[in-house]
Amino acid sequence: MGASKDKIKKLKKKLSKLKKKLKLVSAAASVPAVSPLAPKGGFPDLPTIDGVSFAAGQAGIKYPGRDDVMLVKIAANSSVAGVFTKSATRAAPVLDCQDKMKAALPKDKPFAILVNSGNANAFTGAKGASSVAAICKMVAKRLGTSPDCVFTASTGVIGEPLPHDRIIAQIDDLSARLSPENAQAAARAIMTTDTFAKGACATVNIGGKTVRIAGFAKGSGMIAPDMATMLVYIFTDAAIVQSTLQTMLSTLNERSFNAITVDSDTSTSDSLMLVATGKSGAPMIDDVASPEGKSFATALGKVMLELSHLVVKDGEGATKFVEVNVTGAASDKSARTIALAIANSPLVKTALAGEDPNWGRVVMAVGKSSEPANRDKLSILFGDILVAENGWVADSYAEEMGVDYMKNAELSITVDVGIDQGCATVWTCDLTHQYITINADYRS
Repeated sequence: MGASKDKIKKLKKKLSKLKKKLKLVSAAASVPAVSPLAPKGGFPDLPTIDGVSFAAGQAGIKYPGRDDVMLVKIAANSSVAGVFTKSATRAAPVLDCQDKMKAALPKDKPFAILVNSGNANAFTGAKGASSVAAICKMVAKRLGTSPDCVFTASTGVIGEPLPHDRIIAQIDDLSARLSPENAQAAARAIMTTDTFAKGACATVNIGGKTVRIAGFAKGSGMIAPDMATMLVYIFTDAAIVQSTLQTMLSTLNERSFNAITVDSDTSTSDSLMLVATGKSGAPMIDDVASPEGKSFATALGKVMLELSHLVVKDGEGATKFVEVNVTGAASDKSARTIALAIANSPLVKTALAGEDPNWGRVVMAVGKSSEPANRDKLSILFGDILVAENGWVADSYAEEMGVDYMKNAELSITVDVGIDQGCATVWTCDLTHQYITINADYRS
């Protein structure tokens, strides 16, 4: 009898090991192919930012065998700015970050950012807040700072308690491996359904000194303008007063991350943070309108716009990157509403996926926006091709022209609604079968 029990135990152990191996194989098999719109050169060679170091590790939150947590340490005396989701169901880390940003942050202590993927820590009530507090306390203890200087974010499944003990167990190892060279590993650790890590950088001369800007983002689905619509972390060695940094970030956000959409769904976890360490030796920027402020904002804007475009290019199942321009609207706000109506229309997006130049769907989307539009002056262009004018198909247009144009990976749709001078530009992608495949079994 005893021998039989031993055999059963051994068999159970073998079965358990086989299940783990099968899970790893299944996880590997389910990794989506890299988006056809991904940059051909892969992740860029980001410059190191003096005062910032990164580490990535495996906490086993959801994804076995891959990094799923990142830690960033930031030098004391840095300026920190952020914008966060306006969602009514904001995740616990977002609420914690917003509370911390309301107060004057300590200047004499280092800052830290910790992000996990696989679990959003959203709709988790008091447990979610407790998880955030426990993580911040441990990071602060290990890095010699205050919990008020630790910012967290979580991305992944909503409504499941965060197994924060697994994250805490990795903090010693993460802190020991912090390095300015680990930005790419950190960018990969925060990915969920992303098919590639997204990075961008720029340099700008401020007062005779070279200032560096480097950042990375994660985002693929649940992307719609409501501040940042994903997780984004940007770092610079510029010296910038905190209030000035915040103004720049909020302004540039409206023209970049707040002007993209993949599926019209706003995440519970959207966070965009910008850190300036002041280590470049360049003069302090305390005025957005100063020559130095304008130069820095231009460079920062390029980084933010590139990262926002990369998020759209990695839209779940995307095969087309689409710029939507609206002109002739009653106001810029009206133009933005019309542009988003076009960009979010399932009928427009599926037509793009099928490479069908169905301009009638664009007309439909303009109409459903409920914004002023003159039907008899409406014009539509696909790229440089005039498709419709004065409320009717253009005499110069032939269907073959539209069909050929739709074969391109990057497209533009321009609509003039014939009312006034309002204009806006947003970016989106097509909607394919793969989007359904990814999201139908996201929790599996």
